[in-house]
Amino acid sequence: MSTLALAARDSSTMVRRQLKRLLRYPSMTVQLIATPVVLLLLFVYVFGGTLGAGLGGGREVYVNYVVPGILLMGAATAATGTAVMVATDMTEGIIARFRTMRISRASVLTGHVVGSVIQQLIGLAAIIGVALAIGFDPNATAVEWLAAAGMLTLFVVAITWLSVALGLKSPTPEAASNAPMPLILLPFLGSGFVPTESMPTAIRWFAEYQPFTPIMETVRGLLLGTPIGNSAAIATAWCAGIAVLSYLWAKNTFDKA
Repeated sequence: MSTLALAARDSSTMVRRQLKRLLRYPSMTVQLIATPVVLLLLFVYVFGGTLGAGLGGGREVYVNYVVPGILLMGAATAATGTAVMVATDMTEGIIARFRTMRISRASVLTGHVVGSVIQQLIGLAAIIGVALAIGFDPNATAVEWLAAAGMLTLFVVAITWLSVALGLKSPTPEAASNAPMPLILLPFLGSGFVPTESMPTAIRWFAEYQPFTPIMETVRGLLLGTPIGNSAAIATAWCAGIAVLSYLWAKNTFDKA
């Protein structure tokens, strides 16, 4: 069997391990879905009337505006769980056991990434389902839905590799739970909940140039027909850059551990 075939077989085994782990602890997936859903309901039904008026409508307008931000927040929330699981593996000795076995070293990280990406995509689908139930009304074609799904998947892959790297660098699972927390704030400091034009100059500058904003604008444009401009190209570049740099960081940290 070739080296590539062995790596694929070992990666498949590690993915199954990760998926079984997620099934064994369903509370992690429930929390991944529940946190953004609660925030979605809060912003739509408590703040939506006032914030929607600022967008020229009401609650029904605001639910359309806020969903892309909630989706990215859901993925950022999941990054915490991924970092904790990686840190737990690193501190509980299972990685040391894997090193004594004839398995592909890359398969360990691949298992975490693929398992987490599957979990997050299921979570995002559930969030969209809730959003549709409370009034989210996209006008996207099938192709635009596929493009939005591709954009979200690219973002999830990037954020997962980043969370894996943060988990590898964390000395304890407790520390790993705090490392990705700033990511959850980025939708607030972007166009996730209000237009950047309404922000003070310094905050608006940060909001317009941080990575989450072009991703949210791309998803919003694809699903709702709002102008995208060059956001799609910028969003793709951000996601690819974060994914590649995080992969190299994770690989280098894992090899030195």
